[in-house]
Amino acid sequence: MSHDTPLMVTAANVRMVAPDGTPPPDAPEWIKRYDHPYLHGAFAPTDVEYDAEDLEVEGEIPSDLCGAYVMNGPSQRFEPVNSKYHYYDGDAQLRAIYFRDGRATFRQRYLRNGAFIVEDKAGMAIWPGIAGPYDFRLPGSPIKDVSNTDVIFYNGNLLSLWHMAGDPYKVDPLTLETRGRETLGGGLSHSLSAHSKTDPNTGELFFFNYQDEPPYMSYGMADAQGRLKFDIDIDLKGPRSPHDMGLTENYAILHDLPFYHDVDILKNHNRRVMGFHRDQPARFGLIDRFGRSDKVQWFEAEACYILHISNSWEEGDWVHMLGCRQEDPMPQKDARDHHLASMMAYRRRSHVMYRWSFNVKTGETREGLIDETNTEFPTINSHMTGRKTRYSFNQIIPVPKEGSLEGRCQTFNGLLRYDLETGATQRYDYGDGVYGSEAPVAAAHGQGKSGDETRAYPVIFTTDSNDWTSYCLIFDAADISAPIARVKIPRRISIGFHTTWVDGSEIWDV
Repeated sequence: MSHDTPLMVTAANVRMVAPDGTPPPDAPEWIKRYDHPYLHGAFAPTDVEYDAEDLEVEGEIPSDLCGAYVMNGPSQRFEPVNSKYHYYDGDAQLRAIYFRDGRATFRQRYLRNGAFIVEDKAGMAIWPGIAGPYDFRLPGSPIKDVSNTDVIFYNGNLLSLWHMAGDPYKVDPLTLETRGRETLGGGLSHSLSAHSKTDPNTGELFFFNYQDEPPYMSYGMADAQGRLKFDIDIDLKGPRSPHDMGLTENYAILHDLPFYHDVDILKNHNRRVMGFHRDQPARFGLIDRFGRSDKVQWFEAEACYILHISNSWEEGDWVHMLGCRQEDPMPQKDARDHHLASMMAYRRRSHVMYRWSFNVKTGETREGLIDETNTEFPTINSHMTGRKTRYSFNQIIPVPKEGSLEGRCQTFNGLLRYDLETGATQRYDYGDGVYGSEAPVAAAHGQGKSGDETRAYPVIFTTDSNDWTSYCLIFDAADISAPIARVKIPRRISIGFHTTWVDGSEIWDV
C-alpha cells in the first residue's frame, strides 16, 4: 500500500485562538506540536485501554440500576495526515461503565475496524479526514471510516456506526472486544448510517443508508435474530446528508433536508462542500415501518436541518416528531479560526427543541417551536421509543465565551429536562470548565413496558478541565436538580459522541 508521509504541523504554522490551557498531562506526546481546539483540553485524545473494578462512589448507586452505559467517540491515535484534522476524524473509542448490585466497573477500548487495523500495522495515520482532500487511491474509502459516531445494542452485540454511513462493527458488550463486521446474515450489501434504531421491546433493527449514487437512500429492517427482512430503495432527487430518523409503532420517518454537499465539487476537487438551500423545503417521508409497502408519503416543512430526534409517536391520524432544529446550519465563519473556520462555524450552530406533526389522512404539516434554549443530544427513557413521551433530557450548549472552549467548540455544560405536557423545564449545570456527554435514560431494572418514564436514571460522563478528573453522574429522572451519585473514573475521559444503555437482562442472568 502506498501513502504519503504525514504533514508535520506545528503551533508555529497553525495558529488558532488558544484553547483552554495546555494539553492534559495524559495526552499523547505528538499533541504538543498542535495548536488545535479539538486536540487540546477536554477534547484531547486518551489512548490508554484499561479496566477498573469497584469504582469510588459518592452517594449511593440505586439497587435497580443494572446494566451498561456505553459511549462511542473520537480519540485520535496517530498524528493526522494533514493540518485539517476535524473533531469527527478521531479513532472510535468505546467507554463503558457497568452497574450491578450497587457497584460499578469501567472499561475503555479502541474499536478495531478495518481502517484501524491497517493503520495499526503501519504505525501511522494513512487516511485523510472529512475536511479532505479525499484520496480516492486509498483502499476501501477516500477518507477514513472511523465508526466513531453512534453505538446501539442489537442481537447480543453493541454496534458501532458512522455518521457518513459506513461499515457497522459488532462489539462484545462485556469485554468491548471487536467481533467483526455486521452483515445481517450476509444480506447487508451496503453501509449503515448512524442513528439506525433498535426497538427495545422487540429487539428488531430499523436502519437507513445514504450514498452519492442512485439509489440515494434506502430503508430496511432486520429481525431480532440478525436476519435481514427487507431493504427498500428510497427515491430522492440527489445525494442527501440525513443524520437521524423517526420511528413510531407503524411508521419510519425519513429525512430529505435541504443541507447537502455539491457532488461536482467532490468529483472535481476531492472535497465535500456543504450548502444550505433555503429555497427548498424540508421533506419528511413516512413509510410503513415493517416494509409491508414501499410507498412513501412525503410531507413538506420549512427549510432547516436536523441532527437528532428526541422521539416520535402516533395519535389518531397524526404522527408527531420532536427533535432539535437548526434554522441555519451554516453560521458565519470567524476569520480568527483561519484554515479551520468552516469546521468551527458548523460547531457553533444553534439548535432548538421543535415539533413537527403530519396528518396521514389529509397530508397537512404542522410545526412549531417548543423552546429557544440551545440544546442537543435529546434522550428519552430507553423503553419508550416510538411511544408517546412526556419528558426529553437534552444537553445544554453554552453561550460562547471569548478565549474558552465553551460555545466555540459546542461543549455541553448542563442537563435540561423538558416536560412536554406542562412546558416546565428543570436543569442541572455541571460547573465552570466541566463538560458533559449524552445522557441515556436507563429504565429501572424490572420496569419493562410499564410506561412510567420517571422510573429511570439519566447517566452521564463529565470531564473537569480544571483538574482533569472524570465522573459518571447518576440522576433520578423524576428530579434532576442534583445527581444522586457520582462515580469517579480512574482516568480522564475525552469528550465523546453518542451513547446507549444496555439493560442488565441483556448481558447478565439477572
